[in-house]
Amino acid sequence: MKKSACLALALLACAAVSAPAQNYPARAINLIVPFAAGGPSDALARVIAQAMSATLGQQVAIENVTGAGGTLGAAKGAQARPDGYTLLLAHIGQAASVTLYRNLPYDPVGAFDPIGLIAEVPMVVVGRKDLAPKDIGELITYIKANKDKVTYGNGGVGSASHFCGLLLMNALQAEMTTVSYRGSAPAMLDVLGGRLDLLCDQTTTTTSHMRAATIKGYAVTMKARVPAVPELPTLNEAGLRDFDLSVWYGLVVPKGTPKPITDQLAGALRAAISDATVVKRLADFGAQPVSAERATPEAFAAFFRADVGKWAPVIKAAGVYAD
Repeated sequence: MKKSACLALALLACAAVSAPAQNYPARAINLIVPFAAGGPSDALARVIAQAMSATLGQQVAIENVTGAGGTLGAAKGAQARPDGYTLLLAHIGQAASVTLYRNLPYDPVGAFDPIGLIAEVPMVVVGRKDLAPKDIGELITYIKANKDKVTYGNGGVGSASHFCGLLLMNALQAEMTTVSYRGSAPAMLDVLGGRLDLLCDQTTTTTSHMRAATIKGYAVTMKARVPAVPELPTLNEAGLRDFDLSVWYGLVVPKGTPKPITDQLAGALRAAISDATVVKRLADFGAQPVSAERATPEAFAAFFRADVGKWAPVIKAAGVYAD
């Protein structure tokens, strides 16, 4: 084949690849949320989808695909066409699922291309209102002395409260009696009713109860104090060095999505989390948008890899798997 013919074929191939990106988006975009409608993940996704719709000029529509700790929704996202018309709301559980689930039909890391981080939601260690320890220092001493008697609740294997408990017990080298519930809401009900000692849950669900003094707040799980509950110390301040946990959210697309499209989506995401109205709406339910520098594909990829590495040894040490 002549060089001129080869060049022509190459140019045609490039045009075929770039044309969809040049016309993107030409229709509505689907955002898979792997949790139920009405929950905190869904609420966050809808705020971001609305803001990105305005930037992209096409509707970003929410599709709730629930079940199996978010892995059913992630599986659907992994199997979608890599054309920019399917997004997935990624979350802390996706990084942990690399180790937590041993027989997933997709690769939680390799099946996706990153768009960017969205926000982080702090978590708080709380206890029933009549629990003896008055502060986090006394609580740590109490747990170590009574580890077989202290009950810790979580919202089920693969939930954020489950991960918090694993990390906390690993840091304390103390195995509490763990009680798993079908969601964090019933676990909170048992803390409120005095039937459960401890729970680690998001600020979205703990703050109002702490203000009403119906539960005790002990410490936040991020490295910095949380503006919503500035009186609570961090677990780092209490001596658990490098303890840093938040429920994070980000956006990913199926692997192989053209880079011009992922760049456009990343730009729309950065515009969304920089918008004052979006920041206010997210803050209303305890979410803290990340900086624009962290809302890039490259920064998210590095963050995700680090989070996978953080959870692998914790889950393996606990020997608790979801399959």
